[in-house]
Amino acid sequence: MGGKPLFALNISALPATLPLEITQAIVRGAAEKALEAGVVIAGGHSIKDEEPKFGLVALGIVQNHQFLTKSGLRPGDRLFLSKPLGAGVITTALKRSLTSPEELEDAVNWMKRLNRDAAQLAVDFALHAATDITGFGFLGHATEMAEASGVALRIHYPSIPLMKAAQKYAYTYTFPGGASDNQLYFSPKVTVVGKLSINLQTLLYDPQTSGGLLIAVPEEKAAEFQAEADARAIPMWQIGSVTPGSGITILAE
Repeated sequence: MGGKPLFALNISALPATLPLEITQAIVRGAAEKALEAGVVIAGGHSIKDEEPKFGLVALGIVQNHQFLTKSGLRPGDRLFLSKPLGAGVITTALKRSLTSPEELEDAVNWMKRLNRDAAQLAVDFALHAATDITGFGFLGHATEMAEASGVALRIHYPSIPLMKAAQKYAYTYTFPGGASDNQLYFSPKVTVVGKLSINLQTLLYDPQTSGGLLIAVPEEKAAEFQAEADARAIPMWQIGSVTPGSGITILAE
């Protein structure tokens, strides 16, 4: 939303049988990433749970005039995505012992990448609308933005960035359960124009762990925004546009 994180709390729910070195690695990884983000770990809470869970509760500040909201889309805006899709289907393939080290490394590197630089770029350009792509998948969060803003979206499927192994595991349908749930709920609001297999459609509903940002840029700023992203080595892909109306149209070609 254009804010700066300051503090965070560790929240852990881990089984008592989990080896200590794994618990240490989880907490150390969070601390290293918080340090990279300029965040102080100010404490936390832990409970015992049979299914391991870990997360951070973050506290930060944002200037009133810098808010990036879901409801800020305007007709004519260009849509940019800052990370490729595929985290859910690839990590599910990992759980089934299907991935190669190279495939996993690509996904992990994207998941480890902070959204800080992309968000700062949006603030520097005084933009008005953005959201992160997480558990509801790309089309779930895009639908939320469209409905909150009272507009329609046109998405060019060939322009959407994908992780290296995303299509491979989409074709073998190794999606997590959340992908089907997302598709069942959000697909009535989505129209596909052209030929796009159901597997590749489902990839657009794939739940993302640490996904990128979907950012709206006024048409007159789009070229400069892309050029500045390239100059700062911030990954950014233009994938579609905002139009009057409602719903989402996916252009397969």
